[in-house]
Amino acid sequence: MSEYGSTLPRRQLGRYLRNGREECGLTLHQAAALIQRSASTLQRIEHGMVAQLREVDIEALCKIYEFDDDRIVAMKALAVQGNEQSWWCEYGDVIPQNFDFYVGLEAAAERLVTYEPELVPGLLQTPAYGSALMHAVHPEDNAEEHARRVQLRIRRQTRITRKYRPATLDVILRESVLHGVVGGPKVMAAQLRHLADMSTRSNVNVHILPFSSGFPLGEAVGPFVVLEFGASRKGEAAEPTVVYTECFTGGLYLAKSQTVRRYHRAYQDLRRGALDVDASRARLRQMAKEYVS
Repeated sequence: MSEYGSTLPRRQLGRYLRNGREECGLTLHQAAALIQRSASTLQRIEHGMVAQLREVDIEALCKIYEFDDDRIVAMKALAVQGNEQSWWCEYGDVIPQNFDFYVGLEAAAERLVTYEPELVPGLLQTPAYGSALMHAVHPEDNAEEHARRVQLRIRRQTRITRKYRPATLDVILRESVLHGVVGGPKVMAAQLRHLADMSTRSNVNVHILPFSSGFPLGEAVGPFVVLEFGASRKGEAAEPTVVYTECFTGGLYLAKSQTVRRYHRAYQDLRRGALDVDASRARLRQMAKEYVS
């Protein structure tokens, strides 16, 4: 079972197939018709969002796009990697639709840049805080389902806590996160202490954006995560950066370079209005004391 997941091989395969289709001058509908699949299915393949790739589809597309033998071998190898089961597959019954794709990106990312205006990010939640949120979001869950949802969230956190090559996590929390009570005062106190403790790790930076800073971007901004995948041996990006934004009805993946740059600039603007790491840690510890005083 793959620790890093099969999401990146699927994305790479999809990108190569999309490039091949465009080089042939075929539209999604035209290429999909040639392999007797729907355009939406082919689009999902090109975006790396099909969990189980059919060998017959990959072979047919390679033939249509007139790939040479070496390229076909590479495509098949990526397809094999893309079909490997990832550790989170065992939680398939409690992962929201399409969120498994995000978990795969998160597992492979070398750096995550996060802004949260209301809630503590999942990678930094305590079990009690996460449990309280899960009860609110999924009140129909039985005890076992609830426990598995919390377990999945905690297991995701090993990406930043493990000893070998942990991911870097840069987080900006709007001060409202500290005041929005989840699970009661004791849960909040423990959660804020946990945030402060996590910020002492060399790979975790937590910044608080105080109310006094107003709105650095001139408007309210929803939560977002920028996922970066490091560089290859040649110094090039190992995989294109992705932005994930979330709202009440679901998430959105953004990968166009211009859009990614806008989110990077937005994070830098928010960072200029935020407290530094030491001051943020002090604010967290002070608020934790106030919750139990």
